[in-house]
Amino acid sequence: MSGAIQNLLLAGLPIRERNAVLRHCEAVQLQFGCLLCEVNQPMHYLYFPLTASISQVITLRGHKPLELGLIGNEGMLGVTLILGIETAPSRAVVQGAGSALRISIEALHEELLARPRLMRRLKCYLYVLQVQLSQNVACGHFHALEPRLARLLLMTHDRAHTDHFHLTHQYLANMLGVRRSGVTIAAGALQLRGLIHYCRGEIGIIDRARLEAAACECYAEMQDEYSRQFSLPLRDLA
Repeated sequence: MSGAIQNLLLAGLPIRERNAVLRHCEAVQLQFGCLLCEVNQPMHYLYFPLTASISQVITLRGHKPLELGLIGNEGMLGVTLILGIETAPSRAVVQGAGSALRISIEALHEELLARPRLMRRLKCYLYVLQVQLSQNVACGHFHALEPRLARLLLMTHDRAHTDHFHLTHQYLANMLGVRRSGVTIAAGALQLRGLIHYCRGEIGIIDRARLEAAACECYAEMQDEYSRQFSLPLRDLA
């Protein structure tokens, strides 16, 4: 992947509007596992990921966290601000360490009032997140674990900007809402077929095309929806 990685929501703005927003942004490094916001708690900052990825999760009493959606440099954390809501709808945890642009609630409020194109792009992105959430619910109910795991690995690969990333079996199990042993079996099957390499939490994507073929239909549906809204498929994030 060549060139500097940009946040695509901001990169799609006219240069004058983009620069106006960027003047309010601070470049930050996000560490794996860092909690960025908690459900129903006020948000003070919003994030436009660059190389980092952020997992939105929900927790129920007596159960481990379940992933609702994944945000990389195609989107932002905190888009519900456009609805006038300044509290977080879910917990957000850094899944992939890396860089991001951080902006305060107050600053983005100011820019939304002055930048109608920014507002329109964020409305489109909020719709994309709603589609992703609905797709994840259906996927978790109807699809087998192995194609679901392939989908999650593809989504992570899209946002990792590298063919190698770190995700433990337990972390994957938590995100998919299944037992660790199930992930071990599913990951082993994908490795046996030569699609990935997996060792001690280090994942390498060996055959991207065949991994896409092994994934459930939900991955392509999410790709297509993003493309419809922004004329740019997620696989072209870089």
